[in-house]
Amino acid sequence: MILNDEQKMVQDMLRSYSQDKLKPSAAERDKTHQFPTQELKELGELGALGMTVPEQWGGAGLDYISLVLAIEEIAAADGAISTIVSVQNSLPCGITLKYGSEAQKQKYLTKLATGKWLGCFCLTEPQAGSDAGALECKAERDGDEWVLNGY
Repeated sequence: MILNDEQKMVQDMLRSYSQDKLKPSAAERDKTHQFPTQELKELGELGALGMTVPEQWGGAGLDYISLVLAIEEIAAADGAISTIVSVQNSLPCGITLKYGSEAQKQKYLTKLATGKWLGCFCLTEPQAGSDAGALECKAERDGDEWVLNGY
C-alpha cells in the first residue's frame, strides 16, 4: 500500500511515541495490572483517541488508514493500550459521530475524542461470552425512559 504524506507522518509519530513511551513499561503495567492513565492522556493529546472524528469535535480529522496505522504501531509496543485506543475510536467516538445528535456530539464527542473521557461498551454475559447474538440483556423503551433487563 502506498501511504500519503499525512499517513506516513501519523505512522512515524505513533511508532516513535509507542516505542519510546509505551514499550519500555508495557510488561510492568501488565504484571501489576496498572491502568495506563498517563499514557492515554498523552495519546489523547496526540490525537490518537479521536482519529477519525472531525476537528470541530476535538478529533484529528484523519482517515481510517491513519487509524489502522496508529493502532498497529501502538500494538507493536503495548497490546492492551492498542485495544483501548481501538475501542475508543470505533465504539464511543464512532457511534456518537454517526448516530449522535448535535447536542450529544457537543456534550460527549469532544471529551471522548480528546481523551478527557474514556468510553466503553458492554458485551459479555455469563452464558454468552463474547457472542453478541447470544446476549439476553435487553433495552426496552418505557415511556420516556429506557429499562435494561437481563444480566
